[in-house]
Amino acid sequence: MSDAAPQLVADRYRLISPLGQGGMGRVWKARDEVLHRDVAIKELVPPPGLTNDERREMRERSLREARAIARLNNINVVRIFDVLRTDGDPWIVMEYVASRSLQDAIAEDGPMSPARAVEVGLGVLNALRAAHKAGIMHRDVKPGNVLLGNDGRVVLTDFGLATIPGDPNVTRTGMVLGSPAYIAPERARDGTAGPEADLWSLGATLYAAVEGKSPYARPSAISTLAALATEPVPPARNAGPLKQVLNGLLRKDPRERVTAESAERMLRRASGRRARGISLLDGVRRPGPNGPREPRPPLVPGPRPSGERPATPATPPAPRTP
Repeated sequence: MSDAAPQLVADRYRLISPLGQGGMGRVWKARDEVLHRDVAIKELVPPPGLTNDERREMRERSLREARAIARLNNINVVRIFDVLRTDGDPWIVMEYVASRSLQDAIAEDGPMSPARAVEVGLGVLNALRAAHKAGIMHRDVKPGNVLLGNDGRVVLTDFGLATIPGDPNVTRTGMVLGSPAYIAPERARDGTAGPEADLWSLGATLYAAVEGKSPYARPSAISTLAALATEPVPPARNAGPLKQVLNGLLRKDPRERVTAESAERMLRRASGRRARGISLLDGVRRPGPNGPREPRPPLVPGPRPSGERPATPATPPAPRTP
């Protein structure tokens, strides 16, 4: 535990252990001493060398993002419970998800099966569709921000809660925010960060899930960005039924990239599920308004009373002779 971090935040949340750290913040597992539940708390950790104005804008952007995400109610989005201030910097209190990140899963277990990657993709895509509908761009979809819950839930976390003002891609030291291996070409080029950029990042994340690394993973950020700008997307050799959706998501021109709706249909098709709004009976002949009739059971003659003669079948009349 960092010496600079208090053990008890706001006289309520007891820090237990760090869960992860990025360039802009640190996430802790903590205990809510009032409600007696575990939570995750994100501590804003500004990088050194920021001016007072940059630090102030960083705080404000964090709060704006937190308020936006607090409006989302989606099973695949980590929930925000509260925002606290300690020494002027916000601490974001979030839902604790017992999990490991997709990044850790790939590192520990190797690439996952296409079938499992499809399930991960559907979860992340559901989160992105909810966010985009609310006007929120994630800007940092990558394996490290995708949680694989112990209960099977897929959760997208860290919606850009800590971003540098000005250029959304490069810090003052020249380091690309987030991971350059997962940012869309248009974002690396001019900072464009619309829904299409998030979909590219989803494609790169799913590529890494089945191949073990991003399509543009290189030894350095500079070489990664150079490859992103000049090289075609390498084919995914282990994608199986995911190939179509990867090809659609990883189009360098955002105007040619598949939409979220198309990506969902492709993922559901790859999983063998039907897409939403499509009946399983589409294209199947339906029964009439009264439904199909049950076949009638064969007639079995019952026992005859004693002494009764069996009925003699009627003899059809002989045809007339003209």
